[in-house]
Amino acid sequence: MNQLPFEKLKREVLVKREEKGEFGENPEERSLKKLLDYGIVIINKPKGPTSHQTSAFVQKILNIKKSGHSGTLDPAVTGVLPVTLGKGTKVVTALINAGKEYVALMHLHDQHKLTDIKKIFKKMTGKIKQLPPVKSAIKRQWRYRTIYYVDLIEVEEQDILFRIGCEAGTYIRKYIHDFGQNIGSGAHMQQLVRTKAGPFNDNDMITLQDLTDAYHYATKDGDEQKLREIIKPIETAVEYFPKIWISDSAILSVLNGVDLKIPGIVKLNSDIEPDQKVAIMSLKNELIAFGDAKLTSKKIFDGDKGVAVEITRVLYPRD
Repeated sequence: MNQLPFEKLKREVLVKREEKGEFGENPEERSLKKLLDYGIVIINKPKGPTSHQTSAFVQKILNIKKSGHSGTLDPAVTGVLPVTLGKGTKVVTALINAGKEYVALMHLHDQHKLTDIKKIFKKMTGKIKQLPPVKSAIKRQWRYRTIYYVDLIEVEEQDILFRIGCEAGTYIRKYIHDFGQNIGSGAHMQQLVRTKAGPFNDNDMITLQDLTDAYHYATKDGDEQKLREIIKPIETAVEYFPKIWISDSAILSVLNGVDLKIPGIVKLNSDIEPDQKVAIMSLKNELIAFGDAKLTSKKIFDGDKGVAVEITRVLYPRD
């Protein structure tokens, strides 16, 4: 099966020095209270409500003050919808820009040879040009998006079932419309399910009813196990990010918005390039901040002074 680009990465961890961290706690050991304020749930968005409404349902079920969602799905679209909880909403931007995967049912307006269908899919893989739909939240102008792969699942007369992996911000309904233009007969989307959003896939999904039941068991029966399984640490949302682990003393500076200098770095991933978004982590694997790398992994590993990362957003809860 095809994979999104980050799923193919073979990252190594370069250790500058051995050091033990005392700051914070392992994300897997957080209390349920902390998870509710700095966690994420992967909802199987039902057909009907908007993504915003689905996020609001989660907020109400869990009795929390704030929630956010990543990657808006139209009301008719179902599937993977990551919903961040409490202070975890600050991490939502990391998922918005992550690659996505969908399974779509396309109806062609005439019958076509299988060879022609495959030919158009091949033509519409790689970099494509899209004009957002008339009803969209962004400015309607041409833009380029990358289609990473298309897997043809089934063809039944004029109905085509396919899987598509794509860059964030790709409009699948528009992709299908353009497919119809390319093949000559026209086409429209009949059904769409999101199967991946960044590091999360359809195996991670739970229903709103699952969440309701788990919350009931935790609050009424005192059994937190199911809810703890459902709420993932917010760190899982940045699984695909290149990472830099820093010393306890460096964390204190970063929390105050000070750019990260090389002496504060204990270890790092091997594939970091200048201007790349990176996740700054504690030695206990807690997410501290996002930043833009200023140097390559090699220069950071070999160097002993200078700014390695410009901090763009501090994420770690202060209280």
